[in-house]
Amino acid sequence: MKLRFLADANFNQKIVAGLRMRESLLDFELPQNVIPEEMDDPQVLALGASRNRIIVTHDVRTMPDHFSDFLAERPSPGLILVPKKMPIGAAIEDLLLIWQVSEAEEWINQIRRLPL
Repeated sequence: MKLRFLADANFNQKIVAGLRMRESLLDFELPQNVIPEEMDDPQVLALGASRNRIIVTHDVRTMPDHFSDFLAERPSPGLILVPKKMPIGAAIEDLLLIWQVSEAEEWINQIRRLPL
């Protein structure tokens, strides 16, 4: 099964727009009406799991610890950390490559930090 992503509330939507321009079949859900700004990390992870989507976030500081705690309780479709300082074009390329060469099953309980 192909990867399905969910952008965290803080995620730069220019990256999502660029991905969609490059690959129309890519399934990347935006946080509007799904993730409120004030939703805490464990709730975001639970939401991603309930929707069977890999969370993509800029929250490289606190999300990894919450992800470890989450995995102690239940499985996750995965987590991708994209540093805010990473150039938009580089983030698009890395996420597109991940989508092209990976299957969802490979990402279960996995965390990766970009750049690749």
